[in-house]
Amino acid sequence: MRAARLIKMVLLLQARPSMTGPELAQELEVSERTVARDVLSLSEAGVPVYADRGRSGGYRLIGGYRTRLTGLGRSEAEALFLSGVPSALREMGLADAASAARLKVSAALLPELRDAATGAAQRFHLDAPAWYQEPRTPALLPAVAGAVWDDRRITARYLRKDTEVERQLEPYGLVLKAGVWYLAARAQGDFRVYRVDRFTAVEVPDGGEDGAEGPTDGGRFIRDEAFELPTFWAERAAQFARSLLREEVVVRLSTHGVRRLPHVTERAAAEEAIDAARSGDGPDAQGRLTVRLAVESAEVAYAQLLGLGPEGEVLHPPALRERFAAAARRTAALYA
Repeated sequence: MRAARLIKMVLLLQARPSMTGPELAQELEVSERTVARDVLSLSEAGVPVYADRGRSGGYRLIGGYRTRLTGLGRSEAEALFLSGVPSALREMGLADAASAARLKVSAALLPELRDAATGAAQRFHLDAPAWYQEPRTPALLPAVAGAVWDDRRITARYLRKDTEVERQLEPYGLVLKAGVWYLAARAQGDFRVYRVDRFTAVEVPDGGEDGAEGPTDGGRFIRDEAFELPTFWAERAAQFARSLLREEVVVRLSTHGVRRLPHVTERAAAEEAIDAARSGDGPDAQGRLTVRLAVESAEVAYAQLLGLGPEGEVLHPPALRERFAAAARRTAALYA
């Protein structure tokens, strides 16, 4: 632990002209007295750390000293590829590894390039959670993430509706979608998706045998090299979206309604309906376009299509049309 801290101190001083005792203490999460002792240890080991005295003083490396202790560890290298999503790193317990990796990369760069990481971070940032949602980190996410990194099989208890079930899973990858974590895993030979916040227990075995895969090292499984997480997620997300759209409504839209439809309903379904209508009969004499729109249910369609106001007229089914007519009468009475 202390050796790693000394290396980190050298990398910090190598990346910056100088740092004060309080700054180093904050970065290293130790006291200023510990910083002073570490500086003395580095000096005794031949690392030229110089202490400037006074109110504006601090610590710096002299003589153009550069350490070659910049080799990335596996966890640091993997975490570095996720550094654009700091909230995800924190939730998976990889923030420290990513910080160490960035320091090592910075130390290996030429002095004139060391501000590149800071410049990029000041200009681009990914905020994964959706608006108006308080992000919540699933308690078991670090354990699941550790199993994903190490290709370790897990035994998980999972809430499915009102029932708790137990599954043996091979965790292939994690996806952060609109602030919600999902696990892509293989169970009984099939790839499936699980919401991490529905796990109630996760056990990572220390080792053992697996009759299906043969002997494993520390409970590890053999990954399917053909599996690609981005491709798998895109396909499953599209399937999930389509599976929700079980009913159909017919809507006559004004020109403005056509532009608004993708913003009030499921975008892909709206665009598909508009394209089909345009390639079919096209707009009528009044310039209105009649579309057949796939929706989750009549209840959901009612809530969504109200956002069109007078720019959309529901034609079918009759019960939904009557509901909109009643809503229009109530609205007209309010403004009478």
